[in-house]
Amino acid sequence: MRDSSFGFIILFEKEKLMQLVGILKIQSFDKIKEFLHSEHVGRMSTIDENGFPQIIPMNFVFLNDAVYMHSHTRGEKLENIKRNEKAGFEVDRELEFLPSYFSDPKDASLADTLYISIVMKGNISLVENRGEKTLALNGLMEKYQPEGGYDPINSELRVLDAVAVIKIIPKILTGKYKIGQHLKQLDRRDLAEKIFKRNSSTAQQTLKVMGFEITEDGLKMVDEPVW
Repeated sequence: MRDSSFGFIILFEKEKLMQLVGILKIQSFDKIKEFLHSEHVGRMSTIDENGFPQIIPMNFVFLNDAVYMHSHTRGEKLENIKRNEKAGFEVDRELEFLPSYFSDPKDASLADTLYISIVMKGNISLVENRGEKTLALNGLMEKYQPEGGYDPINSELRVLDAVAVIKIIPKILTGKYKIGQHLKQLDRRDLAEKIFKRNSSTAQQTLKVMGFEITEDGLKMVDEPVW
């Protein structure tokens, strides 16, 4: 005779997983933009002539709700773009590796990671308009050299002919983050204490993202970040 409780358990676990996925989803487009402005490397995926994805790390800037990148005027990725306008783009940051012993002294399967990630699917093209190329290149300079020390690029410069500018307009844009928001407040504080005690090279920045401040009296939760 079949045990009907088994099906109920599967359904219950599935519902918990769906709830977790919802909690991890970034809801704020402003937070997505803020993250993209802060990160320096994204990964662009195009389709090569044999139908395989080609993934390349790229410097980028997010302007007017589009991704802009610069490139040499020749190369496989440019041929891919001319052949197929569909592309993917991904940006992520690993905040903190959580060793398994945070949860159990023996069970390696409990190791985890705190992270932020953005994934896009959209249309990719080469920018031909000199005004738009100028906008993109100046946007890249402002992002990567915010201290200045250069003359802004203008649309009359010959350098525009020597560089390609790639543009991705997202059709699908999703983000996920895991900074302890899926935990109860006491469990979240306990996790923060363990990260603080482990003192990895990324610990202080991770704690800040989680909403904790390091004080003379120990950790203090000063914010409840909601993305």
